[in-house]
Amino acid sequence: MRFSASFKTNPGRAGAFALLLLCGAAHAAGPDTRLPLRIGPHAFQVELAATPQQRQRGLMGRTHLPADSGMLFVFEQPDRHCFWMRDTPLPLSIAFIDSTGRIASLADMQPRTDTLHCPTTNVRYALEVRQGEFQRRGITPRAQVDGLPR
Repeated sequence: MRFSASFKTNPGRAGAFALLLLCGAAHAAGPDTRLPLRIGPHAFQVELAATPQQRQRGLMGRTHLPADSGMLFVFEQPDRHCFWMRDTPLPLSIAFIDSTGRIASLADMQPRTDTLHCPTTNVRYALEVRQGEFQRRGITPRAQVDGLPR
């Protein structure tokens, strides 16, 4: 984005304008944005973590997550993307999802740990939900996840 000459000569206005743009971008990709996903008959409303900053933040600091909610991590390229739980007080379950939308593997993650949880193959997505939610619903590896962004 380019700033006009008036912003270059008035740093206060440029800073205020930049802050306004950043707040708007953060709001557009914030927790109010939900994506509906389906795994068989099970529906989830998930937040998207599609930028490096959103993926790094994840669910850190959250103390509550409804049973039908979660966070979907979207990566530009399939790889063996690993996760940890530093600064995350909630116990979570994670589904590692390949480019075709199939769950490659599942893992349970304990709060506030640096233990790495890695998929068994290259994945493009990871879905975090309240711990035990996949098991409670009978969701297993090889299940198809519908509604993923491309």
